[in-house]
Order: sequence, then structure tokens, then C-alpha cells
Amino acid sequence: MTRDNNSSADEQRFFGRLRRGLAKTRNQLATGVGNLLLGEKEISTEALDDLETALLTTDVGVEATRSIVDELTAQVSRKQLANMDALHQALHELMVERLRALEKPFELGSGAPRVIFFVGVNGVGKTTTIGKLAKRLMAEGRSVMLAAGDTFRAAAVEQLQAWGERNGVPVIAQSQGSDAASVVFDAVQAAQARGVDVLLVDTAGRLQAKTQLMDELAKVRRVVQRIDAEAPHEVVLVLDGGVGQNALSQVELFYEAVGVTGLVVSKLDGTAKAGVVFAISQRALTGEASSLPIYFVGVGEGEDDLRPFVADQFVQALLATDAADES
Repeated sequence: MTRDNNSSADEQRFFGRLRRGLAKTRNQLATGVGNLLLGEKEISTEALDDLETALLTTDVGVEATRSIVDELTAQVSRKQLANMDALHQALHELMVERLRALEKPFELGSGAPRVIFFVGVNGVGKTTTIGKLAKRLMAEGRSVMLAAGDTFRAAAVEQLQAWGERNGVPVIAQSQGSDAASVVFDAVQAAQARGVDVLLVDTAGRLQAKTQLMDELAKVRRVVQRIDAEAPHEVVLVLDGGVGQNALSQVELFYEAVGVTGLVVSKLDGTAKAGVVFAISQRALTGEASSLPIYFVGVGEGEDDLRPFVADQFVQALLATDAADES
């Protein structure tokens, strides 16, 4: 098999994985979107109303939903859409257009080690995301080191060490309750000494109060900058796709506190609220929050289920019919 054929087969497998991961959200959308494919061929007000309801129930958000439905209604009024099939295609195009603002490849840039902070509240999947990304980076030929900076959560250190063992990656850690800044300081020094390409830093997700958490993250950042003034080179916020609209407040909170540079939306396979990515995009489009890219989406528990966010691929998987290929 040629390299192109291999690449095509990989893309098909990746799309199938993404499609299955978005199944709960797609099923939630089925009533509204299904009306664009089945039944009457003429565009009806009822179909647009059903679509609006379906978008809202998947946490697309009021503003993004209104924007999408208003544009579709306007196209219908202008006689630009002749039937339901055309309306469905227009929906696809509008969704992709809104998500393009979130597309950006995860590129590490030059210099080593590249220090990447992972932040977010407890339970969003930070540690798991780090383990999956470590494997991905190693497959690209990069050397990786992990730093167990979440010294407050029980078993967090052990969980990261387990990922390190699984991937054959060194982990810099101290005992639970140790000073996180000290752990990360040691890790940056070790990464420099060993000539490591990338240092992935796990951080605490919950202390006694939000202020205390943000102060701790700011302290870790200051300490690391004593060694490398440009570090961290990325601050990646991990969001649980299942929290819906609450993700927006987390984006704003962490961005203001530690200067988030990009997002990972995890656990999309376990939620019917994957529409929240449209709400995030709407904030970016209207300037209500910084235009932060989504680097990756998590669509399963497997090591290969961390996928780069591609707007067209995401929408295709979201709007796929039951007849679509699930291979």
C-alpha cells in the first residue's frame, strides 16, 4: 500500500472514531437535523423551529443558535435555498464557517525544551490528555518529559507516573503535598540538562478557593521564568465537553489568571453537549473573550483518541446520517 493510501485509511479511521465519539450529541441533534433530510422537501417554519430547539439542547448556546438560524431564515427569505437538502448543506457551511476561528495546528516552534502548562479544574482530564499528547509527540520523533505539578490531588502524581511508564517517558515528581513550583522548577532544569524537546506540565485543578488556585498557578509561572523568561511557551486549558455553557466561564477565568493560549475539549464521547464548541466560537467571533484555538478534542479513552480539531471534519461527524460509514 502506498503512503497516500495509508494516509487515506488513517483519515477514515480517525473520522470513524470522531463520528462515534460525537454520537450522543449527534443523536440529540437528530430531531432537528433529521427534519432537514427526511419528510417534507419544502422548507417549513416548523423545521427551522425544530432545528433551533435541537441546537439549544446540545449547548450550542443562545447567541450562536440565533446567529445560525437567523442566517438560514434570511437565505430562505431570499429564495437562496430551494429545498430541505439545500438547507441542510447551508447549515453545514454555516457551522464550519463559525468553527474555522478555532482551528490552529498545535505547533511547538523552535528552541528546547518547549514548556507546556496544562491547566483546568479537577476532573476534566488534564493528566490523561498529557499522557495522550506525550505519545503523539513521541510518534513525531520528539523527546518528551512530564512534570507532576498537581501535588494536591490524591493519586495525581501516581497517575502521571503510570502514563510515563506506559509511554517510556521520564516523570519529574515529588510526594503529594509538595510545593508545585519547586517540582516544575526541577523539571525545567532536568529537561534542559537532558536536552529534552518538550516538557508537559500537569498542574493543580482545585485548591481551597479559586483565588488560591490562580495564585498558585501564577507562582509556578514566575518560578519557571527565572530559568526561561519565555516559558511557558503554551498554556493549554483542558475543558470537559460535558459541562456545556460552564466551559465559557472557565475559559475567561483561566485566561485572565494565567494567559491561556489554546484549548483541549475532552470527553466529547460521553456528552450530548458537544455543541458548546460553537458557543466558544461565538465568543471569539463577537470579541467577548480572547480568540483561543481548540488544538485537540478528546473522543474516547484510547491513547489515539486525542484528535486535532478540524472544523469541517468535526461538523461532518456531527451531522453524519445513520447511513454514514462508521469504519
